[in-house]
Amino acid sequence: MATGIAIIDSGGANIASLKYAFDRLGHAAELTTDADTIRNAGRVLLPGVGAAADAMQRLRRHGLIDVIRTLTQPVLGICLGMQLLTDASEEENVECLGVIPGTAAKLEGTPDCPVPNMGWCKTRSCDDHAVLDGIDDDTYFYYLHSYALPVSEHTKATASHREPFAAVVAHDNFIAAQFHPERSSVAGARLLSNFVAGAA
Repeated sequence: MATGIAIIDSGGANIASLKYAFDRLGHAAELTTDADTIRNAGRVLLPGVGAAADAMQRLRRHGLIDVIRTLTQPVLGICLGMQLLTDASEEENVECLGVIPGTAAKLEGTPDCPVPNMGWCKTRSCDDHAVLDGIDDDTYFYYLHSYALPVSEHTKATASHREPFAAVVAHDNFIAAQFHPERSSVAGARLLSNFVAGAA
């Protein structure tokens, strides 16, 4: 039986804080690039910051592309990890994992809306999903990103920069959040708790 929480080591700077977030919730999470550990985990997280091409190259180097694509347990992508789960990113025209439909596009910047989008943004549910249980509309989450997914049929929550973008998406057993729950105080902790409790 699948047990435990596996955090895929994608090389992102947010990984340590994500592991500590689970420690605070009383859950042990293992940072790993081992295929068997990932396949056998009850919950899998794909975090990331930085460039999509670099992260995909790291996953490929560890032989994890097909491993991730064929996972059947709940999987949560965070920030860049969200974009890695999609079909592609316009950043260097990178082909991604293709388990959540969509292509990450660069945010449009203005003097009032600089890129990257960095800081706390209101986030609003647009469709029911268990990962968002107990989280009120217009709750603030912490964002740091230059690319985002457009709103689509797979979008479960939205936020806005110059235009609305997908803040949470879900498809089959794959869920993804553009924000950093590990840096989003009580609301972020609630989302991670919901994920561990079985939201998929």
